[in-house]
Amino acid sequence: MKVYAAPFEKFVNLADARLGTKILSVTDDWFADANRLFQPTPAVWKEGVFDDNGKWMDGWESRRKRFEGYDSAVIRLGVAGTIKGVDIDTSFFTGNFPPSASLEACFLASGEPDENTAWTEVLPSVELQGNSHHYHEISNDQAFSHLRFNIYPDGGVARLRVYGVPHRDWSKVSEDEQIDLVAALNGGRSIACSDEHYGSMSNILNPGRGVNMGDGWETARRRTPG
Repeated sequence: MKVYAAPFEKFVNLADARLGTKILSVTDDWFADANRLFQPTPAVWKEGVFDDNGKWMDGWESRRKRFEGYDSAVIRLGVAGTIKGVDIDTSFFTGNFPPSASLEACFLASGEPDENTAWTEVLPSVELQGNSHHYHEISNDQAFSHLRFNIYPDGGVARLRVYGVPHRDWSKVSEDEQIDLVAALNGGRSIACSDEHYGSMSNILNPGRGVNMGDGWETARRRTPG
C-alpha cells in the first residue's frame, strides 16, 4: 500500500491540470509560467537550461519586488469541491522561494471572479522553506470553484496541490442524462488498492484518454500468490 505524506492526499487533487485547472490572471510570472503549478508530474530540475527570461524552472516564478505589495494568481479549479488539504511544493526553489504564502477561495456557479467577488481565507499566511513540501489541512465544509494563491512578496513555487471532494449540483442533471458515476469530475475517487508501483490508482478516473502508459494505474508484476 502507498504511504501518504498527509492523510488528505487520498482525496482528488482539485487543482490537477488534467481536470481543466487553469490560471485566470496573475500579477507576475516573468520567470516561469504559473500554469506549471498544476502539472500532475513531480517538478524536475533541468541543469543548464535557460530561456529568454533566465534559468528555466518547473513551476511559477515571479520577479523580485522593488515596491510594496505581493504576487498572486487567480485560479479556476478543474472541478469545484470541498478542500481537505493543500501541498505547497517548493521543489528545486532554494534561494528564490517566497518566505510565506496564503490561499483564498470563492464559489461561483457561473462566470469568473471580479473586483466585487467576496473571498474566503482558507489558509492564512504560512511560512515556506526552500525545496520542500508544505502540507496543511483545511477545515472548511464549503465548496469552492476558484482560488487566489498569494505569495509574499515574490518568488517561485513548483506545484500547488489542492486535495478535496468534488462538488456537483445534481439538481441540474436531467433524469435521462447518462453520466459516469466514478469520474473524478463527478466526485468519484479511488480509496484503496493493493499496489500502485507504476501509476496512481486515481489516474483511471480522470477525463479523456491517458497520454501514455504512465497516465493510468499500473501495479508491479506479482511473483507471489494473490
